[in-house]
Amino acid sequence: MKGLYCRLGQTDADTKFVIQEMSLPANVDSHQVRVKMKACGLSPLDLKLLVDLGIQRDLIPVGREVAGVVLQVGSLVSSFHPDDEVVGILPLDYPWSGLCDVIDVDEHLLVHKPEKLSWICVAGAIRDGVCAYTALHTHARMAAGHTLLVMDGASTFGLLCIQLASYHGVKVLTTSHTPEQHTFLEKLQTSLVQEHLVARVIPVFEGSSDLLSDVLEETGGLGVDIVIDTGVRLQEDEGSNGNRLPHKHEVISVLGVGGHWVTSHQELQLDPPDCRLLHLKSASVTFLNQEVWTSSTVQQGRYLHILKDIMEKMSSGILGPEPEEAVPLQDATVVMEMVQRCEKKSAIVQF
Repeated sequence: MKGLYCRLGQTDADTKFVIQEMSLPANVDSHQVRVKMKACGLSPLDLKLLVDLGIQRDLIPVGREVAGVVLQVGSLVSSFHPDDEVVGILPLDYPWSGLCDVIDVDEHLLVHKPEKLSWICVAGAIRDGVCAYTALHTHARMAAGHTLLVMDGASTFGLLCIQLASYHGVKVLTTSHTPEQHTFLEKLQTSLVQEHLVARVIPVFEGSSDLLSDVLEETGGLGVDIVIDTGVRLQEDEGSNGNRLPHKHEVISVLGVGGHWVTSHQELQLDPPDCRLLHLKSASVTFLNQEVWTSSTVQQGRYLHILKDIMEKMSSGILGPEPEEAVPLQDATVVMEMVQRCEKKSAIVQF
């Protein structure tokens, strides 16, 4: 049985993705299920995080957002039966690649997949769905009547944040990075009721808009209750790739009193004037770590509830990521190299 693994080098440039032959044990562990893979999501490996967590291996498994059919269950498994369709996210220290044809998974890492959802759809959306839930529910404590600003609303993560927040009665503002994204977001409507999900789309391409003035105009000068970013600029003169990102001072400025800023920037640095402004607004900053749920089992029950709710809301049409074209298994190595170099945000492999 072959799977895709990352062979670490002395530097990031020396890191290679290789196909490796692996074998499963003859018997399934008592609390595990044996699953035949149908689709697997590919996302960048955070090599620094692996070092921080003390996960040091010659070969790091690749492909952790998995969906498949249960073939066999362990003697103490109570949640699943053979032929059940399941989906889940493998933990960072998991020994098997999600691109193996068959893998053994702990039952407490999986939930049932609704029959009406495709394998590609669930494998491609589950990670961003968990991130959206974590940002809005766990960190920002969103409630009906709040105002939310989502940066890069056309991304899968941004789109799921918009849909989830709108479902809970939150007023949503978002930014667009291209004219095509701007048109898409303005036309975005729910499948349940014909009303716009987004109150205002703010273009940030080619210096086409002033984020702060647009947000203050839309909120009557009060600012927003929640900001969710996909990264920020720490300096005004950062490179061209960073120019689409908001500056950290912009984000703090658009926050209202008691606001919550949920950031994906791992190395955020706040200067004393930034901290002073946050203090004056009694605002907070929270870091969104997409690996937090699988790095610790202290809230495993809550994590499984989130996974189940994501599947239910996708099945009912409340959450609906844009369809993504899957790549064949034989192209997984090349595609993963592109994902790791950030040439693609993510990819889905179909078996």
